[in-house]
Amino acid sequence: MRLRTILTVTLAAALLFGLGAVAGRPTAVSTSFTAAPPEAKLPATIAAYQQRLREVPGDWTTWAALGSAYLEQARAAADPSYYPKAEGALRKSLQVRAGNALALAGLGALANARHDFAGARSLAQQALSADAFSDTAYGVLADAETQLGHPAEATDAVQHMLDLKPGLASYTRASYDLEQHGRRTDAAELMRRALAAATEPADIAFCHQHLAALAWAAGDVATAAREVSLGLAADDGVVGLWQLKARVDAASGDLDRALADLDKVVARAPTVDALVEQARMLTAAGRDPAPALKLAEAAHQLFVANGGTDDLGASALAMAAGRPAEAVAMAEREWDRRQFAEVADAVAWSRNAAGRPAEALPFIQRAEALGRLDPTIAYHHGMIALGTGDRVTAKLQLQLALSLNPHFSPIDAPAALRALSSLEP
Repeated sequence: MRLRTILTVTLAAALLFGLGAVAGRPTAVSTSFTAAPPEAKLPATIAAYQQRLREVPGDWTTWAALGSAYLEQARAAADPSYYPKAEGALRKSLQVRAGNALALAGLGALANARHDFAGARSLAQQALSADAFSDTAYGVLADAETQLGHPAEATDAVQHMLDLKPGLASYTRASYDLEQHGRRTDAAELMRRALAAATEPADIAFCHQHLAALAWAAGDVATAAREVSLGLAADDGVVGLWQLKARVDAASGDLDRALADLDKVVARAPTVDALVEQARMLTAAGRDPAPALKLAEAAHQLFVANGGTDDLGASALAMAAGRPAEAVAMAEREWDRRQFAEVADAVAWSRNAAGRPAEALPFIQRAEALGRLDPTIAYHHGMIALGTGDRVTAKLQLQLALSLNPHFSPIDAPAALRALSSLEP
């Protein structure tokens, strides 16, 4: 079965094979490499693995499973201090049984979580050399190739994963791959089929979250709101749903409720991304964003201290704090490591903010190269074009941004409207 026929063949197979446990999230990078236990059961699962290893210290599969559980705990708690624990367990598995695919795939997933995408690709390839039928290794490879800016290789890895094990983890990656190529309708159809087969509350909530994000990107606020409500009804502990709810509430003009939603997000998952979004929402509401930015700095330092590299997050922080020159340096350093659309957009937008719109133009074009329809990128392109004096392109791109989603940002959408008004005769 090929990815291009996913909606006619692979999805039918899904009804036969069923869904696996959640092994990915609707984000650019997945951190789990095997079917992880439900979040509420993670502490008990970790304790059981630890007890097993005290009794049978040479059980290399349990060492690998323990590493996977630590990695899932890091994701669930947004706590990178679990990364060294995960690495220790996975490397112990390799010590006991050299070259085993489970541990290599796990280390690859850990490398993805730490944003070492080149390292993750190498480890996934090693895992596949040891076990050519490892769907989890193909998942790690797909995530790494996506972030490295290798779309054909990412699609190929996703296809192998689908062929080996149709399930929620592979559907998630396939849906994301379709979205990256501008095939949003197909991406949503895939997740609706996955939802139809989901049974666990966390899986159901996850599918609704992904569908809500797709609807939001398309400017369908009503559908996004409905999917968020359905997801929260299934599992109200999923922070991504609260983050999307904040955007929906902001679109309705209720910034107080949006900020309350984001308070729930950062209380449970104080990531750089969530805290920067909170800072921008505070700015839109006329409040001081400094406390949120201070916490975001601390979150970034914690990530780095535990082996992570996130110059993209550092660039976003610098932009939010009004330091465009620093933002440019961080975004360009990230670009040297990976040529992904999101990074190209960060380089372009920071260069524009630093007063260098002509140098920003090639990068915003790189961000659009695959055909993904994104209102923020369209807005950035419009403002960059305006900065270069290209009023025709500026008008077209700003119109595109607002047609895709007139509520895409409580700060940038009004700015797009003002800029567009200035271009009217």
